Amino acid sequence: MGVSFLPVPAHQDETRAAYDGVVELYASMFTSRLETRPFARNMIGTFAELVRDTGNLRVADVGCGPGHLTAMLHDLGLDAFGIDLSPAMIAHARRSEPALRFDEGRMEALPVEDGALGGVLAHYSVIHTPPEELPALLAEQARVLAPGGLLLVSLFGTEGPEPARFDHKVAPAYSWPVDQFASLLAGAGLVTVARLLHDPATERGFLDAHVLARRP
Repeated sequence: MGVSFLPVPAHQDETRAAYDGVVELYASMFTSRLETRPFARNMIGTFAELVRDTGNLRVADVGCGPGHLTAMLHDLGLDAFGIDLSPAMIAHARRSEPALRFDEGRMEALPVEDGALGGVLAHYSVIHTPPEELPALLAEQARVLAPGGLLLVSLFGTEGPEPARFDHKVAPAYSWPVDQFASLLAGAGLVTVARLLHDPATERGFLDAHVLARRP
């Protein structure tokens, strides 16, 4: 199986348009956000260290937004490139980080060959995916990972029994029970090796969740 091509659901068009409209505000709010987010910052550092240990330094930052985390991965010694649904975000990332590669694309149909990557970072970029579509999205991340490759997903966690839809400031989003999310990773053929939940980072009261998984 090679690069996949799927029809674009209507909600993705809406999400793309929403992010295209907030590029400068989003970049001003989030490009330095990890300076005050030690848990997320250190999970990304751990991810980078484990990817380096695999010997395959090629990493995709999926849903890369303005490119700040792609640059962070590069600074951590990885051959990182960014992919985002929003052409305006990609244009901003290319201006901000001209030495790095950024491509417009979808997480559900990555422009990457099978088993090519040592790692995939999905930092709060799966949150807009409806629950019924998430298994296919995670299977696509698994497809592009080499054996031993790692996926780090950050998302909003909930202590309820089911994923919960909420009105995100940009586009509708979902929070997930972490055990249920880990089960979806297992269904995609990935093995969860670490999970971290920590105190609410937003006024909504959701937990921040970071789940690290490996392709066997």
